[in-house]
Amino acid sequence: MTVMQHIWIVLGVLFVLLNIAAGLIWLERRMLAMWQDRLGPNRAGPLGILIVLADTLKLFFKEDWIPPFADKWVFITAPAIVVASVLMSFVIIPFSPSIIVSDLNVGILFFLAMSSLGVYSIVLGGWASNNKYSLLGALRGASQMIAYEVFMGLSLMGIVMLTGSFKLSDIVNAQKDVWFVFKQPVALVIFFIAGVAETHRLPFDIPEAESELIAGFHSEYSGMKFGMFFIGEYLGVTLISAMTATMFFGGWLGPAFLPPWAWFFIKTFAFILFFILLRASLPRPRYDQLMETGWKVLLPLVLLNLMVTGAIALWIRG
Repeated sequence: MTVMQHIWIVLGVLFVLLNIAAGLIWLERRMLAMWQDRLGPNRAGPLGILIVLADTLKLFFKEDWIPPFADKWVFITAPAIVVASVLMSFVIIPFSPSIIVSDLNVGILFFLAMSSLGVYSIVLGGWASNNKYSLLGALRGASQMIAYEVFMGLSLMGIVMLTGSFKLSDIVNAQKDVWFVFKQPVALVIFFIAGVAETHRLPFDIPEAESELIAGFHSEYSGMKFGMFFIGEYLGVTLISAMTATMFFGGWLGPAFLPPWAWFFIKTFAFILFFILLRASLPRPRYDQLMETGWKVLLPLVLLNLMVTGAIALWIRG
C-alpha cells in the first residue's frame, strides 16, 4: 500500500468517525423518542436532522468561560485527551481487509492502552477545575473506569488463547467458520457491560448523572470544551460497538452480496442501537452496587471463563 493510500484511509476514517459522533446526537434522540412513544426532535429540518447543526452552533456561541481559580492549561487540555485517546483506538480497527490504518501485532493491547488513557481526561478535568465537588465526581468516575478496564481486558484474553494472536485481522479471519459469540458468550456479556461502564453510558452514567453533586467532573466546563466530553462519549460508544463486532461477530465477514465494509458497519450500527436502547429502558444502580457487581460478580466470572477456555484449548490441542 502506497503512502497516499494510507493518508486517504486515515482522512477517510477521521471524516466518518467525526460525522458519526455528530449524527449520533440526532439518532439517539430519535430512537429514544420512538422507544418511549414520543416525538423527539422534529422541527429543525426534515425529521429534525438539523438539530445537530443547531446544537453545534449553540455550543460554539456559548460563553467559553475558564474559572479564574482553575489551572488554565490543564483545564483546556483535559477535554481533548478523551477525544484523542478514543480516535487513537480506531487505528487498529479493521473495517475491511483493505481498510485499516495500522494492523498492529499488539492490536488488543494498543486498544486497552488507548482506552485507559480516558481516565486522565476525567481526573485532570475534575482536578484542574479547583472545585471540590468536581474533584469528588472525577474520583468516582476514575475508579469506575479503572475497575471495569480490568474486566474488559480479561474478557478478551479467552479469544487471544483461541487464536494465538493479539492482531485484530487474525481474530476476524479465525471466525470464518464460527463467530466467537458462540465460543465465548460469557466473555461477550462481560466485555459489553465493561464497555458501557467505560463510556459512562446509562445505566452506568453515575459520574455525570443528575444524582451526582453538581453534575460531577465537568461542572465548571462550558461551550465547546463541555461539548468535547460528549463527542468523546459518542466516539466511545462507536468504538465499543466496533470492537464487539470485530471480536465476537466476525467483523467484516458476511455473505458476498454486500462488500466487507458494509457488513462491518451494519454490525457496528446494531450495537450502537443497543447502547441507545439500554438508555431508554434501564434504571441506574447505586454507585456501591455498580462497584460491587464488578469486583464480586464480573471478576470471578471472567477468571472462571479464562480457566475453562484454557482447559478446553489445551484439551483440543492434545
